[in-house]
Amino acid sequence: MTSTVSPSSTTLQLVEAMAARLDAAGVSFGHGTTNAFDEAAWLVLWQLGHALDALDEVAEAPVAPEAAAQVEALVQRRIDTRRPAAYLTGEAWLQGVPFHVDERVIVPRSFIAELLADAELGAELDAWLSPDTRRVLDLCTGNGSLAVLSAMAFPDIEVDAADLSTDALAVARINVDRHDLGGRIRLVESDGLSAPALAGPYDLILCNPPYVNAQSMAALPPEYLAEPQIALAGGSDGMDFVRQLLKDAPSRMSPEAVLVLEIGNEREHFEAAFPQLEAIWLETSAGHDQVLLLTRAALSRLAEA
Repeated sequence: MTSTVSPSSTTLQLVEAMAARLDAAGVSFGHGTTNAFDEAAWLVLWQLGHALDALDEVAEAPVAPEAAAQVEALVQRRIDTRRPAAYLTGEAWLQGVPFHVDERVIVPRSFIAELLADAELGAELDAWLSPDTRRVLDLCTGNGSLAVLSAMAFPDIEVDAADLSTDALAVARINVDRHDLGGRIRLVESDGLSAPALAGPYDLILCNPPYVNAQSMAALPPEYLAEPQIALAGGSDGMDFVRQLLKDAPSRMSPEAVLVLEIGNEREHFEAAFPQLEAIWLETSAGHDQVLLLTRAALSRLAEA
């Protein structure tokens, strides 16, 4: 690899040079960043040992040639392997909270996190919750990030965090312990809601399930294919897991409970699969098409139809 970095580069100049290299290589983003500059800043700051929000503070700081070479090597690994940056750093941030990440789990990026940690965006969800909300289920918990954010957002609740993958639950354990929440978050191995331990009743169910339809799966870039496919693939229309969930959920919910479900870019397929279901679409930074809320009453009517 031939260096394209000046021996007297500042941190900002190094970020700009690495962003140009990422752009030229045609890598794909979406695992914590959406563009080459932000991805380069993440990798540069992490490799140099700076906080990920410290670019303004260290922008003009000179970078020693040896350190710059280490940054270049890291960025080249990102290009050569097409692995998400979070797998290279072993860490991802969601709503300002750090989480351990490795290839056993998908990189956390759920928009449900905004509803838990952002006061403005979360106000709509809060309006649906009872003051008596005490039991929360994070289904398809992955690395446990939504369970952790839930426990942080609602100090009086207890959370069950469930996943089919024992590998994912091992990573979730790391994050639950990292944030000292072992006393309030219980990890449960379960295929959907099948485990007896998930009998409930729950006042709030959160779920970011596998929902990518088969056509989209076939077109995913390598960065997404580096993630566990069990956490992404949702069948021909992306709704395989969701169909079973909506059947099973009412019996696990308290009378006033709600289910918050993320379906990504699959709203068209969701509405085609459940045309009579009364869904409330919640606003996130991605708009009104990614996350929806379902009441127990609406789910019960669906089951009776």
